[in-house]
Amino acid sequence: MITSTSNQQVRQLIQFNKKRKLRDEQGVFVAEGLKMFQEAPRDRLKKVYFSESCFLQLKDSSALQSLNYEVMEDRVFQAVSDTQTPQGVLCVVQRRDWSLKELLDTESPMLLLLENLQDPGNLGTILRTAEGAGASGVILTKGCVDLYNPKTIRSTMGSVYRVPTYYTEDAMQTLDELHRHGIRSYAAHLQGKNSYDEEKYCGGTVFLIGNEGNGLSEELSGKAQTRIRIPMEGKLESLNAGVAASLLMYETYRQRRNNKSIL
Repeated sequence: MITSTSNQQVRQLIQFNKKRKLRDEQGVFVAEGLKMFQEAPRDRLKKVYFSESCFLQLKDSSALQSLNYEVMEDRVFQAVSDTQTPQGVLCVVQRRDWSLKELLDTESPMLLLLENLQDPGNLGTILRTAEGAGASGVILTKGCVDLYNPKTIRSTMGSVYRVPTYYTEDAMQTLDELHRHGIRSYAAHLQGKNSYDEEKYCGGTVFLIGNEGNGLSEELSGKAQTRIRIPMEGKLESLNAGVAASLLMYETYRQRRNNKSIL
């Protein structure tokens, strides 16, 4: 049992939570909570840490079979945890890096391209909704918040394990590649010609979603094949990026479900 906060593993876990560079170098991330532990792919679990009180409840469970795990005193686990009320289980998970080709390897892909998104909660919400709406994957520019930020991981509610993601070094080049594959691009934009529900999304589709404060860059929105707007009442200038992305994905999901029922 780990009984000291000066333990090397404890110090490393704290650094994993704080430092993106270290996570990137080792190709891992930290997932905390019972649900994140239960849904983690077992072949990607590098190590699991339990608080003493949590372990006493689970020690006879089949979930512990074949696991590489350690037990910590509750006060030590509290020091490692990134949450106010720890559930007593924390996992170090091997990252899964997808290629753009893998995101395109499906009939009529539905994709999102996120430009410089900064809020971890927004990114987590988008991944969670992407899974629910049947999206093929999420593309992120290098200026986006870290997908493996602990706050992002928590807000995905497990979708980070299952939704394909791809970081692009050059969004313009990636968009060109999508166009070459017959993917039609739609920029969520205040100056969109048509309302989002007036377009058809049954073919390959990518939605471009911009930064929370500044929206899409003119360069990227100008390269989109179609600009679409989300109608709003009142004095609002824009919607939360996660909400906007959710509306677009579920409109696509609705159209595709209806199209299947007609066929």
